[in-house]
Amino acid sequence: MDPAQLAQQAADKMRLRAPEIGITPKPGGKGVVGMPVYMWTETGPETYGPNTASASAGAVTVTATAKVSKIVWQMGDGKTVTCTTPGTPYEPEYGKKPSPDCGHRYEVPSSTQPSGKFHVTATSTWTIDWQVAGGGQTGQLTEIRDSDVDITVVEVQVLN
Repeated sequence: MDPAQLAQQAADKMRLRAPEIGITPKPGGKGVVGMPVYMWTETGPETYGPNTASASAGAVTVTATAKVSKIVWQMGDGKTVTCTTPGTPYEPEYGKKPSPDCGHRYEVPSSTQPSGKFHVTATSTWTIDWQVAGGGQTGQLTEIRDSDVDITVVEVQVLN
């Protein structure tokens, strides 16, 4: 059997999933134009890696290790943010500070969209490195997974 096919079998055992989206504002809540938006994913073997599995045929065993190399966030306002970390979950003490590794700011309210919400899609690129046990062949596979949420962003009017 072709080692690359065994590598795919090993990858299939891993049950790699799409990002488990964390975002501020939370779906169902409201964000404010100009305020920092934090994006992140839960980190685990199936949502960010690393994840390792093996597959064998006859005397050949292939071990594959998968991890997310990037998450591309389509923010619903025409902008895209590429993050090479899982992101930082927002904490209230961060206040108005931007995310240190995976953030965005909306410049217009979501009322500019037909649905009244921004449709945010997070697409993980899983890089799967594999090798035949005992040395020999190595290779790489790529798998893509995505998930989405809708968020509301409003403008705040200040009156004097």
